Amino acid sequence: MRKATICGRGISRAVLKQFHEEGAIDRLAAGLYALPGHEITENHSLAEAAARLPSSTVCLLSALRFHNLTTQAPFQVWLAIDSHAWRPTVSEPPLRVVHMSGDALRRGIEVHRIEGVAVRVFCAAKTVVDSFKFRNKIGLDVCLEALRDFKRRKDFNHDDLWRYAKVCRVSNVMRPYLEAIQ
Repeated sequence: MRKATICGRGISRAVLKQFHEEGAIDRLAAGLYALPGHEITENHSLAEAAARLPSSTVCLLSALRFHNLTTQAPFQVWLAIDSHAWRPTVSEPPLRVVHMSGDALRRGIEVHRIEGVAVRVFCAAKTVVDSFKFRNKIGLDVCLEALRDFKRRKDFNHDDLWRYAKVCRVSNVMRPYLEAIQ
């Protein structure tokens, strides 16, 4: 019998169905279950996306929102996947997939526990740099807002921005903006 995966735990579909019918678990979406009374947080869609695609990393607008670096409220979960990976066919939550490769995909990842799910999110500095790299997708105004908000934070580190700008090959694009905020 095939196993259904719930946050990395293999449980048979028959057992899941029985638990659901008995009211021991709630069905959140296809293949996703939680205990009754489970508190849904504002980052629920990130946890749901991470449970469905554990090798992906939350990026761009979703990561900016997670780190409180934007006033934008994305209606899709922005995920970074390997440039050679298949595009996921997940319908819920709505996804916006960005392909990355090499160090741009592997560096700057933090793992956060959201609703019991390990969610990979790019750190704040890497997210700001990525916003400049993908400025044509999210808009330069969003990039500048993120940079201004990041500059005001206690954990702001100019060297981190430069390091990630070199990794993502946008140091020439970011140079005038970084020099202006010094």
